[in-house]
Amino acid sequence: MSAPREPLLSIEGLTVDLPANADRRHAVQDVSLTLHRDEILCIVGESGSGKSVMSRSVLGLFPSRHVRPSAGRIVFRGENLLAASPQALRRLRGDRIAMIFQEPMTALSPVMTIGRQIDEVLECHRAGQQAQRRARVLEVLAAVNLPDPSAILSAYPHQLSGGQRQRAMIAMALAMEPDVLIADEPTTALDVTTQAQILALIREIQSRQRMGVLFVTHDFGVVAEIAHSVAVMKEGRIVEQGSAEEVLVSPKAAYTRALLAAVPRLTPTAVPGDFTHAPEVLSVVDLRKSYRSGGGLLGRRTREVTAIKSLSFALRRGETLGIVGESGSGKSTVARCITRLVEPDRGAILLGGIDIASLSNRALRPLRRRMQMVFQDPFGSLNPRRNVGQLVAEGPIVHGQDPVRALRRACELLELVGLDARAAGRFPHEFSGGQRQRIGLARALALEPAILVADEPVSALDVSVQAQVLRLIADIRERLGLSVLFITHDLRVASQVCDRVAVMRHGEIVEVGTVQQVYSDPRHAYTRELMAAVPGRAWSQRHESCAASSAGLA
Repeated sequence: MSAPREPLLSIEGLTVDLPANADRRHAVQDVSLTLHRDEILCIVGESGSGKSVMSRSVLGLFPSRHVRPSAGRIVFRGENLLAASPQALRRLRGDRIAMIFQEPMTALSPVMTIGRQIDEVLECHRAGQQAQRRARVLEVLAAVNLPDPSAILSAYPHQLSGGQRQRAMIAMALAMEPDVLIADEPTTALDVTTQAQILALIREIQSRQRMGVLFVTHDFGVVAEIAHSVAVMKEGRIVEQGSAEEVLVSPKAAYTRALLAAVPRLTPTAVPGDFTHAPEVLSVVDLRKSYRSGGGLLGRRTREVTAIKSLSFALRRGETLGIVGESGSGKSTVARCITRLVEPDRGAILLGGIDIASLSNRALRPLRRRMQMVFQDPFGSLNPRRNVGQLVAEGPIVHGQDPVRALRRACELLELVGLDARAAGRFPHEFSGGQRQRIGLARALALEPAILVADEPVSALDVSVQAQVLRLIADIRERLGLSVLFITHDLRVASQVCDRVAVMRHGEIVEVGTVQQVYSDPRHAYTRELMAAVPGRAWSQRHESCAASSAGLA
């Protein structure tokens, strides 16, 4: 792709300082880049590389008063934004420069309707009378392909799906037809089909309105899908810049090559084990679950959503079974039902031949140690008031183990998952996202389970940390003889860790087989649709072919 060279935004020698007790002096150091009209510039790097701080600096959105710019300029329409007054920045925000945040559920107010929140942007910038603003809100909701814009107008964020909330955020950002759009990891936690739709939408709107887009991501599949140019960041510095073709095909920096090597391949890399004759450690028979809302004294109609229609599968000893599907397919509900975090409506869940679906909580308690769960958000599942040693030792202590012995074992487990035993004395907020996921894994292993249920354990991690955690899970499975139920929306991740894959849609399994069978010859139309929606699939296949050729020559 080629883009005209009309500059919109220039970042010149930007340096942003960190507090004195941080692990490095600068969040961003001497960064320079230019965004042009009609261009999508992707900023790529690991967590902590400074890409989000750099992009948010454009609008003066610094995380605290201790994180401030100390050098450089950010020039938009001849004005240095770093020297602009708060009033001038407020006039720009949402008007000429707009931003899409990573997590719409935290960026959107839960007590305001979607229509009111978009209207607020228009009202702040005095864009017409109320009737005109309402018409504009409906127009932008329709522009981002939201169904029934008039219904979305009066809906609250919790009433929308993840993809719909992200579309609403995009509509809000586009309301004033900005010149520059900053998108900070807007598709990270979305499933592949929703992600593909959002990327196509951003590309279409950018082309139609001739915007410049600063797109922050850690996913090279996304880069291959939409980028005109790429800047790669490491520890606050830009280590490589160039066109998307140059960076993706002929990377010059060793760091860029390492990031590209860490991207999970869509093609399975190893022959899965044969577990046909292994004993079943978990068997699920005709599992069903519906969620009900409404009703009560106010006469509201009861609304029922079927999360699982009728589900049956088996997990064998030593096997990793992947459950893949879009958001809303029911895969996370499966994980919560079989671990009895939510109660199934009917069906059998046989753990070692015992139906745990019908057991009371008291009877279930001694069996819980045989099946443990690793959650998607480790920070949300770790008590911030307890140190890591206490968190990992908590399960064994509850089950009667001596506290001194449990803490000693906790230190051993922290070393097993690649952390220093001294980490036991620190608190969750003192660790990175990847390290917290390792802590969650250590905590799950503390009870020496036979089955590990991993619910989207790497979906929010950058590619290099993701690769480390996936290798760790595979290594621990081999060393401890675990069976793993691995739930993910990322088909590339599933191809790297799973022996078999079950594809879920609307609460049902539509296809199941070995990874090689499902990926090389998908039988169901929905599976083929998922495979086709993987961002940057064509680039990924070329990348894998080149890597295989290089390995053959070596």
